[in-house]
Amino acid sequence: QGELVESGGGLVQPGGSLRLSCTASGSIFNIYTMGWYRQAEGKQREMVATITGAGSTDYADSVKERFTISRDRAAVYLQMNSLIPEDTAVYYCHGRGLEGHIYREIWGKGVLVTVTS
Repeated sequence: QGELVESGGGLVQPGGSLRLSCTASGSIFNIYTMGWYRQAEGKQREMVATITGAGSTDYADSVKERFTISRDRAAVYLQMNSLIPEDTAVYYCHGRGLEGHIYREIWGKGVLVTVTS
């Protein structure tokens, strides 16, 4: 029923910035934690940043002090600064929470971020 829709990916040079946006729409369970994950070519998907309903955040060490995650009730954002080629990946929006008392999660389709000179 519901979905997460991402936007903001693209091609950027090293040192540049991008802002990813993810908007939840439709009938979705009560999402408590939202976040961004990324998967580079040939690598496993990894957590980039998460934010809880209480506002607590968690970042991968590789993006600390460069990326900032924020949210409102229906959307989550990722401000990415000082981008480096290693940030190149497909970025996926993620939400998790409870539907009743059943754990659920939902993923966006992903957006490609390419950092290259």
